[in-house]
Amino acid sequence: MNKKYAIHSQGWDESDEDSYKTLSKDEMDALRVLKPRSFATLNAWWIVCIQAVFTLVIAFACFIFSELSERSVYTYSALVGGSIGFLPSALFLMRIEAAKRTNKTSPGSFLAAVVSGEFIKIFVTIVLFIGFALKLPDLKWIPLLVTYLVTLKCYLLAWFWK
Repeated sequence: MNKKYAIHSQGWDESDEDSYKTLSKDEMDALRVLKPRSFATLNAWWIVCIQAVFTLVIAFACFIFSELSERSVYTYSALVGGSIGFLPSALFLMRIEAAKRTNKTSPGSFLAAVVSGEFIKIFVTIVLFIGFALKLPDLKWIPLLVTYLVTLKCYLLAWFWK
Protein backbone atom coordinates (compact mmCIF):
# COMPACT_ATOMS: atom_id res chain seq x y z
CA MET A 1 0.00 0.00 0.00
CA ASN A 2 2.88 2.38 0.72
CA LYS A 3 4.40 1.74 -2.72
CA LYS A 4 1.13 2.57 -4.39
CA TYR A 5 0.90 5.84 -2.46
CA ALA A 6 4.51 6.73 -3.26
CA ILE A 7 3.90 6.31 -6.99
CA HIS A 8 0.88 8.61 -7.01
CA SER A 9 2.43 11.24 -4.78
CA GLN A 10 5.17 12.16 -7.27
CA GLY A 11 2.79 14.48 -9.16
CA TRP A 12 3.75 18.12 -9.67
CA ASP A 13 6.80 18.35 -7.45
CA GLU A 14 8.94 15.90 -9.37
CA SER A 15 8.30 16.61 -13.04
CA ASP A 16 10.50 15.59 -15.94
CA GLU A 17 13.04 18.11 -17.15
CA ASP A 18 11.97 17.33 -20.73
CA SER A 19 8.36 18.42 -20.17
CA TYR A 20 9.18 21.89 -21.50
CA LYS A 21 12.05 23.47 -23.31
CA THR A 22 13.13 27.09 -23.46
CA LEU A 23 13.66 28.13 -27.05
CA SER A 24 16.33 30.51 -28.24
CA LYS A 25 15.55 33.48 -30.47
CA ASP A 26 16.72 31.57 -33.55
CA GLU A 27 14.55 28.58 -32.67
CA MET A 28 11.54 30.86 -32.17
CA ASP A 29 12.17 32.54 -35.52
CA ALA A 30 12.36 29.14 -37.20
CA LEU A 31 9.13 28.10 -35.49
CA ARG A 32 7.43 31.30 -36.70
CA VAL A 33 8.50 30.49 -40.25
CA LEU A 34 7.23 26.89 -39.99
CA LYS A 35 3.89 27.77 -38.31
CA PRO A 36 3.05 31.40 -39.10
CA ARG A 37 -0.63 30.91 -38.42
CA SER A 38 0.09 30.02 -34.79
CA PHE A 39 1.71 33.41 -34.26
CA ALA A 40 -0.79 35.50 -36.18
CA THR A 41 -2.72 38.15 -34.29
CA LEU A 42 -6.14 39.46 -35.10
CA ASN A 43 -6.91 43.14 -34.82
CA ALA A 44 -9.71 43.50 -32.28
CA TRP A 45 -11.28 46.34 -34.24
CA TRP A 46 -12.07 43.81 -36.97
CA ILE A 47 -14.30 41.99 -34.49
CA VAL A 48 -16.19 45.21 -33.79
CA CYS A 49 -16.51 45.78 -37.54
CA ILE A 50 -17.80 42.23 -38.02
CA GLN A 51 -20.32 42.86 -35.24
CA ALA A 52 -21.51 46.01 -37.02
CA VAL A 53 -21.78 44.16 -40.33
CA PHE A 54 -23.82 41.36 -38.77
CA THR A 55 -26.05 44.01 -37.18
CA LEU A 56 -26.70 45.58 -40.57
CA VAL A 57 -27.30 42.20 -42.22
CA ILE A 58 -29.85 41.15 -39.59
CA ALA A 59 -31.53 44.57 -39.71
CA PHE A 60 -31.76 44.26 -43.50
CA ALA A 61 -33.24 40.76 -43.14
CA CYS A 62 -35.80 42.12 -40.67
CA PHE A 63 -36.62 44.86 -43.14
CA ILE A 64 -37.11 42.40 -46.00
CA PHE A 65 -39.00 39.64 -44.17
CA SER A 66 -41.24 41.60 -41.80
CA GLU A 67 -44.74 42.79 -42.54
CA LEU A 68 -45.11 46.22 -44.08
CA SER A 69 -46.90 47.65 -41.04
CA GLU A 70 -44.15 46.64 -38.58
CA ARG A 71 -41.15 46.79 -40.88
CA SER A 72 -39.59 49.86 -39.25
CA VAL A 73 -40.07 48.56 -35.70
CA TYR A 74 -38.41 45.23 -36.43
CA THR A 75 -35.56 46.86 -38.31
CA TYR A 76 -35.01 49.44 -35.60
CA SER A 77 -35.13 46.75 -32.90
CA ALA A 78 -32.45 44.76 -34.69
CA LEU A 79 -30.28 47.88 -35.02
CA VAL A 80 -30.71 48.62 -31.31
CA GLY A 81 -29.78 45.05 -30.36
CA GLY A 82 -26.67 45.16 -32.49
CA SER A 83 -25.62 48.52 -31.14
CA ILE A 84 -25.99 47.19 -27.59
CA GLY A 85 -23.62 44.44 -28.70
CA PHE A 86 -20.86 46.40 -30.42
CA LEU A 87 -20.82 49.82 -28.74
CA PRO A 88 -19.62 48.48 -25.35
CA SER A 89 -17.01 46.40 -27.19
CA ALA A 90 -15.74 49.53 -28.90
CA LEU A 91 -15.55 51.33 -25.55
CA PHE A 92 -13.60 48.40 -24.10
CA LEU A 93 -11.12 48.54 -26.98
CA MET A 94 -10.69 52.29 -26.58
CA ARG A 95 -9.89 51.73 -22.89
CA ILE A 96 -7.29 49.07 -23.75
CA GLU A 97 -5.69 51.24 -26.43
CA ALA A 98 -5.54 54.18 -24.01
CA ALA A 99 -3.71 51.93 -21.55
CA LYS A 100 -1.24 50.86 -24.25
CA ARG A 101 -0.41 54.50 -25.07
CA THR A 102 0.49 55.53 -21.54
CA ASN A 103 4.13 55.72 -20.47
CA LYS A 104 3.61 53.34 -17.57
CA THR A 105 2.93 50.01 -19.28
CA SER A 106 3.46 47.63 -16.40
CA PRO A 107 1.54 44.37 -16.25
CA GLY A 108 -0.38 45.63 -13.24
CA SER A 109 -1.54 48.79 -14.95
CA PHE A 110 -2.55 46.84 -18.04
CA LEU A 111 -4.52 44.39 -15.89
CA ALA A 112 -6.23 47.34 -14.22
CA ALA A 113 -7.12 48.67 -17.67
CA VAL A 114 -8.62 45.32 -18.68
CA VAL A 115 -10.65 45.07 -15.48
CA SER A 116 -11.88 48.67 -15.70
CA GLY A 117 -12.63 48.17 -19.40
CA GLU A 118 -14.74 45.12 -18.61
CA PHE A 119 -16.54 47.05 -15.89
CA ILE A 120 -17.26 49.85 -18.36
CA LYS A 121 -18.46 47.30 -20.92
CA ILE A 122 -20.85 45.61 -18.49
CA PHE A 123 -22.12 48.92 -17.09
CA VAL A 124 -22.76 50.41 -20.54
CA THR A 125 -24.51 47.23 -21.69
CA ILE A 126 -26.88 47.32 -18.71
CA VAL A 127 -27.51 51.05 -19.12
CA LEU A 128 -28.24 50.62 -22.84
CA PHE A 129 -30.68 47.75 -22.23
CA ILE A 130 -32.52 49.66 -19.51
CA GLY A 131 -32.40 52.95 -21.39
CA PHE A 132 -33.77 51.53 -24.63
CA ALA A 133 -36.43 49.52 -22.78
CA LEU A 134 -37.67 52.62 -20.95
CA LYS A 135 -37.27 55.12 -23.77
CA LEU A 136 -38.66 52.95 -26.59
CA PRO A 137 -41.32 50.64 -25.14
CA ASP A 138 -42.54 49.55 -28.59
CA LEU A 139 -39.31 47.70 -29.41
CA LYS A 140 -39.65 44.09 -30.48
CA TRP A 141 -37.51 42.01 -28.16
CA ILE A 142 -37.01 38.98 -30.39
CA PRO A 143 -35.03 40.77 -33.15
CA LEU A 144 -33.26 42.88 -30.51
CA LEU A 145 -32.07 39.88 -28.52
CA VAL A 146 -31.26 37.80 -31.60
CA THR A 147 -29.07 40.56 -33.01
CA TYR A 148 -27.45 41.13 -29.61
CA LEU A 149 -26.63 37.43 -29.26
CA VAL A 150 -25.24 37.25 -32.80
CA THR A 151 -22.91 40.16 -32.03
CA LEU A 152 -21.73 38.31 -28.94
CA LYS A 153 -21.03 35.19 -30.99
CA CYS A 154 -18.72 37.18 -33.26
CA TYR A 155 -16.02 36.61 -30.63
CA LEU A 156 -16.26 32.87 -31.27
CA LEU A 157 -16.18 33.45 -35.00
CA ALA A 158 -12.96 35.42 -34.64
CA TRP A 159 -11.50 32.73 -32.38
CA PHE A 160 -12.22 30.02 -34.95
CA TRP A 161 -10.98 32.27 -37.75
CA LYS A 162 -7.59 32.62 -36.08
